[in-house]
Amino acid sequence: MKPQTQYVVLGVLLLVLAVAGFSVYRVYSPAEAALPAPNVDEKFTPLSVDNPALRLDILKRFLELQYKGVHRSIFSATLPPPPAPAASSVQPVNVPSPVVPAGPPPLTVDAKYFGFVSDFSGNHKRAFFATSNNEDVIIAGEGDTLLGRFRVIRLTSTTADVEEVASGRRATLTLEEPSPAG
Repeated sequence: MKPQTQYVVLGVLLLVLAVAGFSVYRVYSPAEAALPAPNVDEKFTPLSVDNPALRLDILKRFLELQYKGVHRSIFSATLPPPPAPAASSVQPVNVPSPVVPAGPPPLTVDAKYFGFVSDFSGNHKRAFFATSNNEDVIIAGEGDTLLGRFRVIRLTSTTADVEEVASGRRATLTLEEPSPAG
């Protein structure tokens, strides 16, 4: 090697040795040397308390408190008996319950779900639907419309979730087994 190259290698080795020595010194140095000395000259400001005497009236009130709930063992799995109904002389007034309006009728889909196909990754799903008269077969994927009224929301191997486009109501079609042809 040239003398100039030797000087460069020697300089790099000395630098690595200095860095290693410094890191070892920091790891094994005493903890007192690493912590800064506390500043004793700081201004201490105590909290402003009007009367620091013990409030015996509040303490007495807390000591007189009694638990009025159900007393039972927390280690027992059996439930405590229900509380006895309080006897009251007031007769309950029969208030007619508010009439709850009936919701819309359940969504009926004029198609039967009878098949499911998916690619290897499971991203591209298609389902087979038959119309109510079993004459037409419709192939639809997730997001496609079915019979012009329904959107296919989700497809699984056993169910197809559809949503009515106009109202947003949803229905689930279950996979129907083919009837034996006679």
